[in-house]
Amino acid sequence: MSRRLVNLAAAGALALGLSAAAFGQETQPQTTVVTTQTAQAVQNPDGTWTVVQYPSGKEVVVDLTPATTYASAHGRAKIMRMSDGTHIALDLSGLPADAAAMNLYAVDPFGKVTMLGPIAFTDGVSTQTFDTPLDRFMLVLSPEAEMTTYTPTVAYAFRSAVPQGFAVVPMTSASGEKVAAASTAGATTAYTAPMLGIPSYHRGSDTEVKVKLAGALTGSRVNFNIEPRKDGPTVVVARFHELKEAPAGQVYVLWAVSPDNKYTKLGQIVNTGRRNEAEIKSETTLPDFGLLVTLQPEGDAIAGDVVGTVMR
Repeated sequence: MSRRLVNLAAAGALALGLSAAAFGQETQPQTTVVTTQTAQAVQNPDGTWTVVQYPSGKEVVVDLTPATTYASAHGRAKIMRMSDGTHIALDLSGLPADAAAMNLYAVDPFGKVTMLGPIAFTDGVSTQTFDTPLDRFMLVLSPEAEMTTYTPTVAYAFRSAVPQGFAVVPMTSASGEKVAAASTAGATTAYTAPMLGIPSYHRGSDTEVKVKLAGALTGSRVNFNIEPRKDGPTVVVARFHELKEAPAGQVYVLWAVSPDNKYTKLGQIVNTGRRNEAEIKSETTLPDFGLLVTLQPEGDAIAGDVVGTVMR
C-alpha cells in the first residue's frame, strides 16, 4: 500500500473518532448525582435564631449582633471546631465603661442552653476564650444569671449572626404540619417543602407526585416519580420538559429535605440551551422527606431561589 493511501486511511479514522466523540458529548445526559449535604445553620426570619453547624478544622469568624441597648458596641467570635471540641475566642468592645459582668451561653438547635462561662469587662472591653464539646450552636451573651431555655425575648447584649456563605433554615415548629424550610444568608424570603408522607406509600410501587413551579421554571414541566423499594432506599426520578436555560453560572438542583432539616442533594442539571429535557434519578434512605428544586450557583450548600416544590 502506498504511503499516500496509508495517510488517507489514518486521516479517515481520525475523522471518524472525532465525530464519534462529538456525538457522545452531545448526547451525554446533563445530570450529576452527588453526596449528602446537611444544612449548615438554623435561623428565624428576624435573625433571633441562628444556630450554626461549624465545619471541622476550619476557623469561622462570627459577627455578634448587639441589642438596641448596646447599639454602639462591637462583637466578634473566632470559632474553631476540632476533634476534641470547639474553641471560641471572643472580642468585645464599645460597651459602657461601667458594663457589669455577663454570661456567655451556647444554644443548640432545640433551644437547650449551656453556660460557657462568665465574661468580665474592663472599660467596656473583653477578650476571652471558651471551649465546648458542642459543634452546632448559637452564642448569646446575656445578663441573665441562670438561663435554662432560650427564647427570642430573653434579655441579651449580643447574639451571634450567620457567617457569610452559610446556608440557613428556620427553626422547626413544635406543632402543626411537618415542614422543612430554607433560605440563604441575606435572603428575604423563606421557602418550604412539606413532608411527602413516604411511610404511607406502597413499597415496590411507583407513585407520581405533583410539583408547583415558580420563577425560572414557570412554563416548564417536571414529572416526579417516587418508589420506596422493598429493600430500603426510596428512588426519586425527576424528568424535566420544556426546560428553560439556566442563567450563566447557575444550575438547577434537586434537594430532599428531612423532617429535622437535613438537606440531601439528589442531583443537578446544567442546561446549556442545546436541549430542553433532562432527568435526575437518585435515591435516599430518609424515612420521610420533602422535595424542592433550587436555581443557584453550583455547590454543595443549599442556596438561591426555590423554583419547584413537590406537593403531597
